[in-house]
Amino acid sequence: MESDTQAQVSALPAVNEVAPSAPFRWLAAGGRDFRAHSLASLFYGACFALMGWLIAFTFRHAYEYVSALVTGFFLVGPFLAIGLYDLSRRRERGEAPRLAPTLSAWRSNAGAIGIFALVLTVILLLWARASLIVFALFYTQGMPTAAKFIDQIFSLDNLEFLFAYALVGGFFAVLTFAVSVVSVPMMLDRRTDGVVAVLTSLKAFAGNVPAMLVWGIAIVALVICGFALAFAGLAVAVPLIGHATWHAYRGLVDSSGSST
Repeated sequence: MESDTQAQVSALPAVNEVAPSAPFRWLAAGGRDFRAHSLASLFYGACFALMGWLIAFTFRHAYEYVSALVTGFFLVGPFLAIGLYDLSRRRERGEAPRLAPTLSAWRSNAGAIGIFALVLTVILLLWARASLIVFALFYTQGMPTAAKFIDQIFSLDNLEFLFAYALVGGFFAVLTFAVSVVSVPMMLDRRTDGVVAVLTSLKAFAGNVPAMLVWGIAIVALVICGFALAFAGLAVAVPLIGHATWHAYRGLVDSSGSST
């Protein structure tokens, strides 16, 4: 068992060290991909926005579930954005911007991607439970409606709740971010197994903490903007993040060993 783990670690591709400003280059490249594949990209963005609306409508009388499920939904975002990664890869190869083939891009490495998706789903379920516990312990004004919840965030009336929610949510967010920075694009591009992809992602995260901090803040800012526009902004924010994530993978992981 130990020898297998050592062999996997030694088989990891080299990770590049990037400047803290690198995420801005990734976003710029992602924006170019978005413009080149606008209709296909907007399809994926609209799916995220629709999911947000659906969750908000279904649990409109229990907003503590909405906040948990909507934020948790983005914990599984790295898997759900596979089609966006494939669009960027197709543009990189000079292929036509077709939506249909990207819908089944995950099939090229279904086993590894499926297991990783299951791991992300477990993290989502754990976060949903943890979120409800934080509400039960720290939310002192009764179960919130959408208006009360938003008002509380901006008025800072309940600092204990905000601190606990940010602390617990931050733990799950950083965990998911660290294991998925490059893992899904790598599994798509190189057809590696999940262990190698996750270890490479952790290696890239640990070797580029300043850049990862900037990248994480940029993602959070874009998602918040999407939420602020009643989920409609996610139709643009999510594709931009997805395309930029492909370029983050290209920038962070040594290009040798990529599929052709």
